[in-house]
Amino acid sequence: MQEIVSTINSYVWSSALIYLCLGAGLFFSVLTRFAQVRHFREMLRLLFSGKESDRGISSFQALAVSLSGRVGVGNIAGVAAAIGFGGPGAIFWMWVVAFLGASTAYVESALGQIYKEVDEGQLRGGPAYYIEKAMGQKWYAWIFAISTIIAVGLLLPGVQSNSIGNAAELAFGSSSTVDFLGDAVSTTKMITAVTVVAILAFIVFGGVKRIAHFTQIVVPLMALGYILMALIIIIMHIGELPGILSMILQDAFTPMAGLGAAIGWGVKRGVYSNEAGQGTGPHAAAAAEVEHPAQQGLVQAFSVYVDTLFVCSATAFMILITNQYYVTGVDAPVSGGMLGSDVIISSPAFTQLALESVMGGFGKVFVAVALFFFAFTTILAYYYIAETNVAWVRRTFKFPGELTILKIAITASVFYGTIRSADTAWAMGDIGVGLMAWLNIIGILILFFMGSPALKALRDYERQMKEGVTKYTFDPDALGIKNADFWKK
Repeated sequence: MQEIVSTINSYVWSSALIYLCLGAGLFFSVLTRFAQVRHFREMLRLLFSGKESDRGISSFQALAVSLSGRVGVGNIAGVAAAIGFGGPGAIFWMWVVAFLGASTAYVESALGQIYKEVDEGQLRGGPAYYIEKAMGQKWYAWIFAISTIIAVGLLLPGVQSNSIGNAAELAFGSSSTVDFLGDAVSTTKMITAVTVVAILAFIVFGGVKRIAHFTQIVVPLMALGYILMALIIIIMHIGELPGILSMILQDAFTPMAGLGAAIGWGVKRGVYSNEAGQGTGPHAAAAAEVEHPAQQGLVQAFSVYVDTLFVCSATAFMILITNQYYVTGVDAPVSGGMLGSDVIISSPAFTQLALESVMGGFGKVFVAVALFFFAFTTILAYYYIAETNVAWVRRTFKFPGELTILKIAITASVFYGTIRSADTAWAMGDIGVGLMAWLNIIGILILFFMGSPALKALRDYERQMKEGVTKYTFDPDALGIKNADFWKK
C-alpha cells in the first residue's frame, strides 16, 4: 500500500506542479500589481467589516473558517518535514510560495465570491461553481467536485488526525496496546481517536454556522498562543537568530540536501500549509456576506500571510534555534541538527522536542494540545468544503442521505487516520492536495484568458476606493462578467 501511494504521489507532485504553483503566484502577483502588498492596510480594515446573516457568515468568520483549513498539521509537522527532507533552505521557499501565493488566493477567492449562489438558504461557492459558470465546462467542474470530495472527505482528514495521535503518544506515552483489526494500537492513540471522533460528530452535525462560531473563537486564540510560545523561545536564544536566518538563506541555494529538494519540499509543504491555489479557500470565501467580491478576496490573501509567514515561521525558528532536527536528502547522509534518524520526520516530533529542550515535559504537552486544536479545526474546514461540493453535485444528481454518508465517511477517515502510520497518511494527503491544486490552478489560469473576472473585480474595487465611496457596489454586467447571477439580484 505504501509503495502504491508513494508512486502515485511522485507523479502528482512532479516538478511540473511545483513550478506551476510558483509560476501562477508570480503571474497573478504581476497582473494584480502585487495587490498583496499594496492593499495590506485594506486587508486589515476588511477583517472586521461585514456582518453575519441568516444565509451567510461575516468576513471574519469566513477568514476563521479558511484559516482553520490553512492553519493545521502543515504548520507543525509539515514544517518539520520540509526541514527534514529539504534542509533549512526549504523554509525560504515556503516564504516565497506564501508571498506569491497570496495573489493566487485573492484570485480564487474573488472568483468564489463572484459566482456564489444561494442553496437551500445558505451561500455556497467554490471552484466547481466558478468553473461551471465562468468556464462553461460542467465536465471539468464535475472532476473537481468529485476529486475534492475524495480529497477532503477521505484523504486529508487522516493526515490531521494522524498527527494528533502521534503527538498524544509522544506526550503521554504508549505503555499498553490494544488489538484493532489485527494490528497492535497504543491505548493512547485509541483513546485519542475516540475522543476526536466524538467531538467532530457533535460539531459537523450542527452545520456551517456551528463550525463558523467554533472556529472564530478557537483559531485566533490558538494561533496567537502558539506564536507567543515561539517568541519566548526565540527571545531566549536571540543571539542565535541572525545565524539561523543566514543558514536559511544560504541553504536555499546550496546543494546541502539538493537545491531541488529545498524548493520541492518548501513548495510542497508551503502549498499544503497555506493552501493557496489548492481551491479550498474559495469555499469559505463564498459564504461571506460582503458588499464586493474583491473584499473577501483580499481578506483571504491575508490569511496566507497569517498561516505561513507567522505560524509556519514560528515553528521553523523553534526547531532550528534549538537545533532539534536532522536532514536526510535523496543522495545525502543524515546531517545537521542534534537529533538522530530514529525520530520520525513526518510527525510533530521535531517541534515537540524543540519545546521540550527549553521547557521540559510541558513542551511536549503544549504541542500536543496546540496540534489538537490546529488539526481539529482543519478537519472541520475539510468537512465544510466536502459538504459544499456535495451540494454542487446534488443539484444534478440527488440521492437520499448524501450528507449523512459524508459525515460518517469523514469520521471513519479521522478514526483510521489517528491510528495508522505517518508516512502513509502524509503520502495520501499529498495526493489529495496535488490533485486539487492541478485542477484549480489550471482552471483559474484558463479563466484569466477567458475574461479575467477576478482582475476586473479588483480594478472595479480600486476605482471605488479612489472615489471614496461609503458603500461599495458590484455590477457584473457593467464589467462584462457573465453568469454572476447572485450579484444581479
